[in-house]
Amino acid sequence: MEKAKKIRKIVFYKHYFNDFFVELPEKVKDKFIWTFNLIQELKNIPENYLKHIENTNGLYEIRVQFGNDIFRAFCFFDVGQLVIVANGFQKKTQKTPKKEIEIALQIKKEYENNK
Repeated sequence: MEKAKKIRKIVFYKHYFNDFFVELPEKVKDKFIWTFNLIQELKNIPENYLKHIENTNGLYEIRVQFGNDIFRAFCFFDVGQLVIVANGFQKKTQKTPKKEIEIALQIKKEYENNK
């Protein structure tokens, strides 16, 4: 099977997402990897996989569901189709926790300051 051409490149910024990722069950990790590949390869990504967070300056959530469990990773874009993954968490309520959004925005600010 021919490998799809990557439109975007995903980068984990520092240790934030990885600390979360390593603790996940293998099947959830596989679903995240599948979703990352989708984001890298599709020109138009369906909103059920990547969605802009309202009232934030360029913050997006990568959406992964496995069974009844819902997981999110926040990300933002940089030049040259670069997707920077900030932090991840397991979603336990309908609404995305404000604390997790604030952490992601702090990581985004740190990234931009260190560029």
